[in-house]
Amino acid sequence: IESTVYGIYNELFERQFMPDIFINSYLGLNNKPGTRIASGGATGGYAVRMAYSEIASGLSDLNLCIGVEKCNDCYDELTGTTTPAVLNAIAYSVDMTYEYPMGMMAASSYVTMVNAHYEEYGNPTEEQMALVSVKNHGNAMLNPKAQSPMKVTVEEVMNSRIICHPFKLLDCCLYSEASAALILASEQKVKELKIENPIWIKGIGAANADCFIGNRESISRLYSNIYAAKAAYKMAGLDYNKIKEQIDLAELHDAFSGQEVISYEELGFVPFGEGGTWIEDGGPMMDGELPCNPSGGLIGCGHAVGATGIMSTGEATLQLRGDAGKHQVKTIENGRALAHSIGGPGAAYAAIIVMVNEEGLKK
Repeated sequence: IESTVYGIYNELFERQFMPDIFINSYLGLNNKPGTRIASGGATGGYAVRMAYSEIASGLSDLNLCIGVEKCNDCYDELTGTTTPAVLNAIAYSVDMTYEYPMGMMAASSYVTMVNAHYEEYGNPTEEQMALVSVKNHGNAMLNPKAQSPMKVTVEEVMNSRIICHPFKLLDCCLYSEASAALILASEQKVKELKIENPIWIKGIGAANADCFIGNRESISRLYSNIYAAKAAYKMAGLDYNKIKEQIDLAELHDAFSGQEVISYEELGFVPFGEGGTWIEDGGPMMDGELPCNPSGGLIGCGHAVGATGIMSTGEATLQLRGDAGKHQVKTIENGRALAHSIGGPGAAYAAIIVMVNEEGLKK
């Protein structure tokens, strides 16, 4: 290992400022460069982008990209639980002058955008969002690493308690303690190490939108998604308007079910306003035209913020290699997959990684 990129979102979770340097020492990587990334829910995706840059620039031939989050040491004395302290630690990511005093948190931020999307297009409905929860919790039942595997119905999702209308409990991911790691290598190093069936990153796109939702042209869009997707597809030589036919699966950032529905549209899978209809028709299901979150996603598998985008990239890699086990997508025709991360204040950050199994393309 010649260099390391650390995806660690929140120092209040870790109860440690600059946690990356301690991990660097624990891993025995002293005297080698390490870089920490912190980009909200997109931390993992941005970490992969940084690791790719290390290799592509020639600074390193072999890079460790590792993400971790530990949040259960947060503790609220008043309630005797961790949740209020965790939510407050996340809330420090919003604007502290205006938004924090008004109670802006992750759920309310996404609710604002989802409700605006509903007003404009009539979707996603609560039933359509519930279908995302049913899908992702169900997919997680096939993933031995998943945090929340369960068989639920639309009715059960709809009847779970309100978190922030229209999001119900089962529309939301849980916070997680976990880690994920990838090894990125140059083409020369892959040949030198005689790696069999490597997965290549062919496109990476990232974008930072205005962190104030009200400053955007429309609050019904996650603009960072759109710009990041178009940049990644262009780099990979793919067509934004035909992307659904050019990839085999997508690991999406589904911190909230309505967010996944909107992402179908912004990543080019379906036209704007048709995301809700697409899930009703089964499009993103495991046996649909483009399986989304076969791992269970954040809702089913888990959301250890700094590790999440790295996990998603790793899950997509396993799928392309045919190594995903019971949650393997049955048909890999194009040899391409997509991993998606988004987060930060007002979902300002987004990163898209397009991967290719060139051996699969030759068959």
